Formats: sequence, C-alpha cells, structure tokens
Amino acid sequence: MKKVLLWIVGILAALCLAVACIWGGELATLRSVQSVDGNKYLYTMDYKAAYDLDDLISKDIDENGKLLDYVIGRIGKGLPIKMKSAQVADENGEMQTMNCTSFQAAKADGSGFWYGRNYDFFKNPTMVTVSHPKKGYASIAVSDMSHFGYSLEKLPTSFMASLSCLASIYAPVDGINEKGLCTSIMALPKQAACQESGKHKVGTTILMRLWLDRCATVSEALELLSGVDVRHDAAVGSGYHYMVADAGGDCAVVEFDKEDGWKTMIVQKPADKNHMLVTNHLLSEKYYTTEPDPAVGNPHSKSWWRYKSAGAFLQEHNGILTLEDAQECLSMVHWKDLVWENGTVEDTQYSNVYDQSNITLFLRNWNNYEHTYQFGL
Repeated sequence: MKKVLLWIVGILAALCLAVACIWGGELATLRSVQSVDGNKYLYTMDYKAAYDLDDLISKDIDENGKLLDYVIGRIGKGLPIKMKSAQVADENGEMQTMNCTSFQAAKADGSGFWYGRNYDFFKNPTMVTVSHPKKGYASIAVSDMSHFGYSLEKLPTSFMASLSCLASIYAPVDGINEKGLCTSIMALPKQAACQESGKHKVGTTILMRLWLDRCATVSEALELLSGVDVRHDAAVGSGYHYMVADAGGDCAVVEFDKEDGWKTMIVQKPADKNHMLVTNHLLSEKYYTTEPDPAVGNPHSKSWWRYKSAGAFLQEHNGILTLEDAQECLSMVHWKDLVWENGTVEDTQYSNVYDQSNITLFLRNWNNYEHTYQFGL
C-alpha cells in the first residue's frame, strides 16, 4: 500500500512539474489577473509567459481570427481552448468604428512630454497589461477586451474565464514602453489598409506590439514599419491610422494611401511646434480637409469638431500642459451616451495620459473624471 501511495505521489509530482514547465508562465500570468480597486470593468495583468514576435511575424497574421488561432496554438499546446473576438462587421460588411483622440504635448515643468489618448467605443471592459519580455522593452499597454472575446456580461471572474486574457499581449490599442515611446490607434471607416509588397504581413494591433517591444524612438518605429506590410482585418469593416511619439518629443502619424496601393504616408510633427493632435480623419496633405468628409474620416463621430476643439485648447496653452490640463483637453472631447443609428450607445471607454519621462499611465475609466488610476512598470 505504501509503495502504491508513493507511486501515486510520484506521478502527481511529475504531472505538476510537467504542467509548470509547459504552462508555468501562462499560469503565473493568469494568477495576476485582477480587477482594479474593485472596478469589475477594469483589469490589470502582469504578462509573464513567453512570446516570440519573430515567429508571429513569420506567420503573416493579418486577421483577428488568425491571431486568436495563433494564440490558442501557443498557449493551448493542443488543448481544445476557444477564443472569439467581438470585433466583427455586420451583415453589410460594416462596423460602427471607434472614435478616438490622441495628442502629444510638452510638460509644463519642462521635464518631457505627455501623451494623451481617448478611446471612444461601445461599452466594453478594459485590460491594462504590464510586460517585461526577455527580448524587448518593458511596457504598459491597454486593450479593449472585446478584441479577445469579453463583454459586460462575460468577464474574467474565474481562472478558466481568464484564459482569453492571454491574447492581450498581441492586442494593445495604446501603450508606453520603458523608453517612453507611446503609440495609439484611431479608426478610419472603410479604409482597411491592405499592403502587398511581398514583405511579411502584420495585423492591426501587432504593429503596435512590435513598436512597444522593439523601438525607443519614432525613427526606429518608422524604420520597423518600412520592413513589413500592414494589413487591417477587412472582416472588422474599418481601417486605422496610428500615432507614435517618443520621449524626446518626436511625433508622427502613420496613414495609408487608399488610392495608391495603400502606400504608407507619414505626417511628422512640425519642427516649430511642441504638440501634435490626431482624431478620426486623415491628416496627410493629399487628403486633409478642414470640412467633414466621409471619404477621409468619420463625420458622425464629430472628428473634425474634436480636432478643432482639442487643437484650440492645445494652441491656447502653447502646447505646454500640466497633467490636469492634459486630462482637461481629453475631457473636452469625450463621448457620453452617443447614440448610433442602430440604437447602440457609445461612450469614452477610457481617457489615458502617459508621462513619457516617468513612464506612468494615468487612466480615467468610463467618463468617471473624479478618479484617476495610476500604473507604472
């Protein structure tokens, strides 16, 4: 009997060791998932599992479904895990798009720059992911959890329900790395970039993870960009442009030319300004207009009004802001109960201000401007 017990204990110990070796990083990551200060729609997670961006790039993943299949393959090791994104177009191939505002501005104390960002979309839970990869820069990244299957009704309230959170590492919609490089994404209706030059393909959010992990400056980010083909998931029904800014004050907006094979267009921050702003319409000279035009942006989201209003605020302050000023600039152009034609309601899911010198995120969740959550590395 004693030998049998020892044999059973040995088998269990071997199984535990095998699980720890195979899924140790994933298990540690899932154990770190928790709501922030009891807010059941705001979560944080320390990403401790291994991931290989070179392997990801080699797979030419340019759709959310393919990305989730890849994540399942990486973490499931053959287990029947299921993930599904809520980011899909309707039966007409369209989707009401997120409507966001981003800017960089100088800090009033002269110590660097702020990076501000409103993420306006339908009500979904939010994930703040902190990562310290073995190969790459540490970062704080924020994700809309609907990208990997969560909703107000489906939340990571148990260990098993948290499995899909592991996909967040590949799905940032904004973030900052340890070098102070910040990036964010803004939607452009019916302008899904589809570059096809023969380079490896990267999807919508994978590009931002590459920037966060591998780039310290805007010039490095643009160099990395030149080595890949960017392809937005056509199934989502939207395209995007990106803002990327570094701790030294360099800033650029990355766009794609829908009339010329989706060639990359770069709009740099003017040399004589210490601030730059972007909303949900193209800024490139070829398409820029001061009047709302559905061919180049999203009039329904009042993109031009937000660009004008936030721009006037930044200009009034000469592009030099305190933290409170940066938060005020975002609150001026936030959404609350914006009703779309199909009856769905949009809000500002969160307002973020990143301190690019102290590598800190100040987050205000769902129009609650009375409370600021703070995150660091």
